[in-house]
Amino acid sequence: MKIITRIVLSSLTAFLFLMLAANVSAQRVNKLIELFENGEPGFGVLSFDYSLNNARSLATSGLDFVFIDMEHAPFDVERLREFLLGMTNKRSILEKGNLQPDVVPFVRIPAAGGAEELISQAKQVLDVGVFGIFFPAVHTREQAELAVRATRYPQYNGASDFEPAGLRGRNPSNAAWYWGISDYHAKADVWPLDPEGELLAMMFIESAEGAENIDEIITVPGLGGIFIGPSDLSTSMGYASPSAPQVEEAIQRVLQACLDHDVPCAITTGPSSVQERIEQGFSFVTVGADGGLNANAANALQLGRETAGRE
Repeated sequence: MKIITRIVLSSLTAFLFLMLAANVSAQRVNKLIELFENGEPGFGVLSFDYSLNNARSLATSGLDFVFIDMEHAPFDVERLREFLLGMTNKRSILEKGNLQPDVVPFVRIPAAGGAEELISQAKQVLDVGVFGIFFPAVHTREQAELAVRATRYPQYNGASDFEPAGLRGRNPSNAAWYWGISDYHAKADVWPLDPEGELLAMMFIESAEGAENIDEIITVPGLGGIFIGPSDLSTSMGYASPSAPQVEEAIQRVLQACLDHDVPCAITTGPSSVQERIEQGFSFVTVGADGGLNANAANALQLGRETAGRE
């Protein structure tokens, strides 16, 4: 009987191990892409705070993503590395049995337009392990194409998605370690151009020129999402407030282009606007900024989840 019991327990252990391994393999590492594929909106915050305490707070916040703003905060890759490590929630990984972060980290880099600086900054933050980049002030199709290329590795000969040719230099050791996977090079490609890719190259539309050129920008292969910046957009258009009807008209034009081309679209929100924006078709939104999940952001998050049926 003891021998039979040991055999059964051994078989059960092996079965559970195989199930866990299969779950890790099948599970997307980038939670936001998973939400997009399931037609569910994502909720996040904008953060300028690189502290370990803020990282820990965000990692257990119930949000889906955080984008670290290195455009308006110092471009400090070493601090970014510490922040990402602070967001690593080992207890959650153990309980879920997969490597997908509960809250996915992205970065907005400061470079806008200039090729060499943009490529260099993109490479550095990707090598640390972020799951995608928000590129600021994208006004033209050419700028969007450069941003996608900066996010990609050059592809192997014979790849069906060889173009647009990647510009990212290959040194994935830190990112592979942070993601916890052995096939980083295969997964570190832009979605949805590569359906198995786990990186997002997302463009900020925050100028009158960008809004006017949205029909050209939106069709760039490898573009993973659009983020509308209402404040900069309103300033670019000559209005003091994003609530000006002309600014909202431009916002709706960009949103409609995204809906027409099935491209995820984001915008900043709060408790008074999150429900309306989700109902309009925005795929992901920020509900606040910094300080973890404060009361105002928590309220917006709850309202957004209720609207999306993600309670």
